[in-house]
Amino acid sequence: MRFLRIKRHLTSFQIIILGFIAVVFLGALLLMLPVSSQKGYVTSFNESLFTSVSAACVTGLVVHDTASYWSLFGKAVILILIQVGGIGVITVAVSLARLSGRKISLMQRSTVQESINASKAGGIVALTSFIIKAVLVFELFGALIMLPVFCKDFGVRGIWMAVFHSVSAFCNAGFDVMGTTEVPFASLTSYTGNYIINITVILLIVIGGIGFLTWNDIKINRYRFRHYSMQSKVILTTSAILIIVPTVYFYFFEFTEYPTGERVLNSLFQSVTTRTAGFNTTDLTKLTGAGKCIFIVLMLVGGSPGSTAGGMKTTTLAVLFAAMLSVFRRKSNPHYFGRRINDEIIKKAAAILMMYIMLFVGGALIISVIETLPIGVCLFETASAVGTVGLSLGLTPGLGIVSQCILMALMFIGRVGGLTIIFAAVSKNKASARFPEENITVG
Repeated sequence: MRFLRIKRHLTSFQIIILGFIAVVFLGALLLMLPVSSQKGYVTSFNESLFTSVSAACVTGLVVHDTASYWSLFGKAVILILIQVGGIGVITVAVSLARLSGRKISLMQRSTVQESINASKAGGIVALTSFIIKAVLVFELFGALIMLPVFCKDFGVRGIWMAVFHSVSAFCNAGFDVMGTTEVPFASLTSYTGNYIINITVILLIVIGGIGFLTWNDIKINRYRFRHYSMQSKVILTTSAILIIVPTVYFYFFEFTEYPTGERVLNSLFQSVTTRTAGFNTTDLTKLTGAGKCIFIVLMLVGGSPGSTAGGMKTTTLAVLFAAMLSVFRRKSNPHYFGRRINDEIIKKAAAILMMYIMLFVGGALIISVIETLPIGVCLFETASAVGTVGLSLGLTPGLGIVSQCILMALMFIGRVGGLTIIFAAVSKNKASARFPEENITVG
């Protein structure tokens, strides 16, 4: 009875966090088993936990090469963690409850609403059903398209390769099973010029990163863009800009050693994957300083609300940009597509930006001091962690336990959401008297 009373007093935010923690620890315990490693070793708890956090938070940072270290059982555990983390722990739990014939309570509907950032709880169960179906359909089509290429290169094992990479790409996880003992952490570098693999992975990443709420809007309104909600319009427009602009930069300044066709493909691929997927088809250590800086910015932005992606989210960037323009133009309210943006949303966006900057810079400074490493590579790694991207300059496998714990915390916050954790820890403020107002000069 006491447990039921505790459960009743948990907020939606606390349930989301506890759900993720439970999945992470279960995954870690399974990965510790001798059957999970190829050599039959018991993997240490901290290494298993790091891998489990990275998979459940759909990041892709690893301490062991996924392909050469983990057994088929271990890889299957990682794949399940990616799938659950991508769809959302709460969404999966509610879907299983529906399949078992149980009624979904008002509290459960509210929790699902918070977990996928839906604007209202009405119709949330139908939306959950749509999410599960959409995920399975997109991942199946992705696997089928890549199947001939992988079967040609790996035989029957190509079926597993196609399924694994399709799920990992759609969930924006960045985990791959391409590495070998001789060439670990290979990612998709052996498919640099393969159009089928590159285009399929790009589409899966974009579809997963746009968000289920946007796809539901598209399903309802089809090609009538003007009927879309303001959020869907902002997400689609911002996502397009964040893909096109970096692609142009990478084409002219980063991947100049490739032939024209591969140059376009690499530029587009890295522009898309950098914002949370974590695959790479080129050697990232060869990037210029400016290129690495652009990677860091894109990793921090991440995907869109209610998607498989992490990061600050495209809408956060768009809201702050609109607020900036309204100040420059001396307008009273920022707006998009004929709709005004609420002041409360602007405050949340500013809080999220400051939170992410503090986390990624603070984490990098601590790791740099502890490991005596250059701050630049540490910033790249922490941005990759808090943005749940998984791209790496090769730093993570050699880090100590404390530094790995910092990356785990950043990955968890990046996936669950900083505001979710804060709202879970801080109870709702009671109404209080307003303080007197006084101006302060900024800028």
